[in-house]
Amino acid sequence: MKPKDTLMKFERASGILLHPTSLPGPYGIGDLGPSAYRWVDWLAGAGCKLWQVLPLGPTGYGDSPYQCFSAFAGNPYLISPDLLLKESLLHPDDLVEAVDFPADHVDYGAVISWKLNLLERAFVRFKTSPELALQETFDDFCLEQAGWLDDYALFMAIKEVNGGGSWTGWADALRKREPVALESEHRRLADAVKRFKFYQFIFYRQWFALREYAHQHAIRIIGDIPIFVAMDSADVWAHPDLFFLDEAGNPTVVAGVPPDYFSQTGQLWGNPLYRWDVHKYTGYTWWLSRLRAILGMVDFVRLDHFRGFAGYWEIPAGEETAVKGRWLPGPGADFFLAVEESLGELPIIAEDLGEITPDVIVLRDQFNLPGMKILQFGFSGPENVFLPHHYPHNCVTYTGTHDNDTARGWFETAPEDEAAFARGYLGIEQPEEFAWKLIRAGWSSVAVFALAPMQDFLNLHTKARMNYPSKLGGNWQWRLTEEMLSDALRESIKNINQLFSR
Repeated sequence: MKPKDTLMKFERASGILLHPTSLPGPYGIGDLGPSAYRWVDWLAGAGCKLWQVLPLGPTGYGDSPYQCFSAFAGNPYLISPDLLLKESLLHPDDLVEAVDFPADHVDYGAVISWKLNLLERAFVRFKTSPELALQETFDDFCLEQAGWLDDYALFMAIKEVNGGGSWTGWADALRKREPVALESEHRRLADAVKRFKFYQFIFYRQWFALREYAHQHAIRIIGDIPIFVAMDSADVWAHPDLFFLDEAGNPTVVAGVPPDYFSQTGQLWGNPLYRWDVHKYTGYTWWLSRLRAILGMVDFVRLDHFRGFAGYWEIPAGEETAVKGRWLPGPGADFFLAVEESLGELPIIAEDLGEITPDVIVLRDQFNLPGMKILQFGFSGPENVFLPHHYPHNCVTYTGTHDNDTARGWFETAPEDEAAFARGYLGIEQPEEFAWKLIRAGWSSVAVFALAPMQDFLNLHTKARMNYPSKLGGNWQWRLTEEMLSDALRESIKNINQLFSR
């Protein structure tokens, strides 16, 4: 993992939100191969300076990039078969077998089994081909990343032989990480441990090559850090003292948000909560390692659920909704002072959405972090702070995020009073104009960054939505097709970037 070159400055720019899984290509899921390089070319040709992605970690049940098996690892499903072939880690015969994956969405069930089989073939070839120059580079990677990689690879190897079940269901000695039991499993599963390390080595090798290519084309990447980690993750298993867990390793309290205008029962996320007192005692070592890792991969980072650093909603484990809970103080300025002292100026976008109290705003502004302005939220009336005429310079505007409907889908289902206000505010004569008028409003604003999901540039309906926060299954599936990346669209985006000095 290469260190970050320099911390990025916030300067007027624009870009597109598109996760790598949504890139086109023949292998059922977007990856870090040729289509990603064509995407960077297309972005640069459109005059964009930013590419925003979702978290890049290894996904599990539900396929959510916000519920990963590790806060440090990369998603092996993003590894490009074409680049494996180029490095002689696959034989052309490995890709001869016809694959009939849908082009417009990810069928995770079909993709995962096919991709893992392919990756295992690459690993076997890697092991049995000592002439490959990668061997020494792989050893260096494993040594450099041992701080998280050793635990992650063992975690995944044990998980695999336990049928993929959560670590809380493992044998007692493994749950409690008794040294003798861990050493025994490490010997028994040595080949699997090495395989999972190999997948990470290849992921990072491909990612850094792509990132370097983006930099050569003046594209900077915005990454994403979920504030909480998944319960079934190497992070919680390896560092139980950092979380509120009982003796069996189960959480005693979990994360969520309380009831509000949008939900009468709130949102029960279920992630284990941090013992911030322990984190503070350690000098926030784990968090600093996490931030240093992501900022070694991307140029800016969106810090998800920023309000949780000021105060968070604690729900007793076992509750069926988020109704019964309480607000507790987060680490606040003490945390960000430690981060600033360790990393310097913070290239962080604060996801300051939801129920925002004055302490959240004070914390955000104390460290001069740009907040987020979602245009879809703005049409309740002229005093709404999400309307561009209220924006400060130090903010990032979006037409919508991965959790919102597409712009066109929102307009077609919006309450009539909001739709009417939007028509007047944006000067809309035809409904199909809404998405581009919304983009124009964001791009023309004083916000330092302006971004929109690719679906909005394409003026797509609700079917192209990336995620429904309250819906189980069917999320994170949308993909571009090759013909969507047209010259005409690229020129339209280039024109609006030039028009508004983006």
